[in-house]
Amino acid sequence: MTEAALPAGWPAMSIAQAHAMITAPGSPAEVETVDIRGVPTRTWKNLPPSIRSIVELGRAHGDRVFLVYEDERVTFEGFYRAVAAFAARLSADGVGKGDRVAVVMRNLPEWPVVFYAAASLGAIVTPLNAWWTGPELEYGLTDSGTKVLIVDAERYERMTEHLPNCHDLKHVYVSRDREEIAHPLVTQLESVIGATNDWGSLPDQPLPSVEIGPEDDATIFYTSGTTGKPKGALATQRAVNSNIMAAAVAGARAFLRRGEAPPQPDPNGPQRSSLISVPFFHVTGCFAVLNPSLAAGAKLVMMHKWDVIRAFELIEREKVQSAGGVPTIAWQLIEHPARVNYDLSSLESVAYGGAPSAPELVRKIKETFPKSAPGNGWGMTETCATVTTHGAEDYANRPDSCGPAVPVSDLEIRDAADGKTVLAPNQVGELWARGPQVVKLYWNKPEATAQTFVDGWVRTGDLARVDEEGFCFIIDRAKDMLIRGGENIYCIEVENVLYDHPAVMDAAVVGIVHRTLGEEPGAVVTLKPGASATEDELRAHVAEHLAAFKVPVKVRFWHETLPRNANGKILKNELKKLFEEEQAQA
Repeated sequence: MTEAALPAGWPAMSIAQAHAMITAPGSPAEVETVDIRGVPTRTWKNLPPSIRSIVELGRAHGDRVFLVYEDERVTFEGFYRAVAAFAARLSADGVGKGDRVAVVMRNLPEWPVVFYAAASLGAIVTPLNAWWTGPELEYGLTDSGTKVLIVDAERYERMTEHLPNCHDLKHVYVSRDREEIAHPLVTQLESVIGATNDWGSLPDQPLPSVEIGPEDDATIFYTSGTTGKPKGALATQRAVNSNIMAAAVAGARAFLRRGEAPPQPDPNGPQRSSLISVPFFHVTGCFAVLNPSLAAGAKLVMMHKWDVIRAFELIEREKVQSAGGVPTIAWQLIEHPARVNYDLSSLESVAYGGAPSAPELVRKIKETFPKSAPGNGWGMTETCATVTTHGAEDYANRPDSCGPAVPVSDLEIRDAADGKTVLAPNQVGELWARGPQVVKLYWNKPEATAQTFVDGWVRTGDLARVDEEGFCFIIDRAKDMLIRGGENIYCIEVENVLYDHPAVMDAAVVGIVHRTLGEEPGAVVTLKPGASATEDELRAHVAEHLAAFKVPVKVRFWHETLPRNANGKILKNELKKLFEEEQAQA
């Protein structure tokens, strides 16, 4: 929607005016400029200085329930005691500042315990994708030089044959395994912290004493790369915690834009509750949901795996106010016919990011959940989640935008060819972002670091435009990547596996449009002369090497060399037409 088409009288003030009021001197969201790696950077003055400090903030919420998982309920006090107990154990294992501690498990109450225990020691917490295969997990552990690994029983089974190849590994803790594991490195996690419902009875002990500053290393989250192997994005304490203020500012801005005073936070008011349906091993789940929830005393309702009926049951049972995660989940909450059988009146927010969303989704959310405000935003692993936020009337007026940058961040649209020329408003180019939440570097990858991080800016690879008021519109991805339900799939990674098949001569992976997932991977291959392979055989071959979400849902055979331009680049738009034609005929 253009500025001319905005409703009469809207907005009451500009984005710049609203941000100036919210961040004024003396306010909780006051902004100051500090030097970060030689670059003057706007930061949140009152931001908690470390992840460790979030643990101590969380304890102040006492006997309120923090985590709900099936029939297990964990209070903030019980959670703190479990974190302190495991931190003491990790310290006894020799874990200190800078050591890598990896966690590989589905969303379980133990996941955040492990995360915060390691972070409280100044260790670099390294969450790996729980959907990865054994070889993918081995790569993450060896590339990061992980010293201690904590896994659930399902992931341990996947890892057993790979552990001997992880030479830096000194200890492995396995959660929720019903049988004793006879392995010199392995200890059952429950022998240290007990069962979730008993965490409140653990000894009251302080966290081990460690000095941790805002610019100390905090986490490595892996992001798939255009060169095939995933890259570990190293973030600081400040970068991780920046999401806490970003969420609060977005809410206050919505009130100011409509000409109302933002409500003052009431520490004794009703507890907020969220359904967490995205993995903790993604920056959205960890930095944008988990960490702010612990700091603010909000209840997190967890699921064994995403199931829309179970989501309805939990929203009703736990009086959940916030749900979402990725557009796929929002669509399912809206469209499932069983929705009418449940009391979902507590829902006040259905928000999402991580994948493109149709403007139609905004309207559908308002129709289906009248009390609920739709919201979205933009960020990436390299920005520790939130860079832009979008909600309330602003989202309704610009449903194809991901919102303006938060007050400590800047966006620029640059000429994609030279990476330097800054383009005028509404011109399409490559999106660059800057702020305190941008990670330091790619672990062990100096060349990729130099290409992506320049003078405090991150070169995102997204093609976008920014309008006169600062609202960002993602147009396309410059990188050869597709997003399936919030999961990044770098095409070259799948193509490299296809090329490893002895029958494949040429291969290309493209996105197939999917209404709720956004897109799915499809492959087009040319076989070597005289060779043969079936669609099922090639899909099975990929499944042996890569996580299930990366496996092409369709494989089509091209009986000559794949079409290329003068530079030898495969014309993927031509190949996409294969699948578009099939969909049109279906």
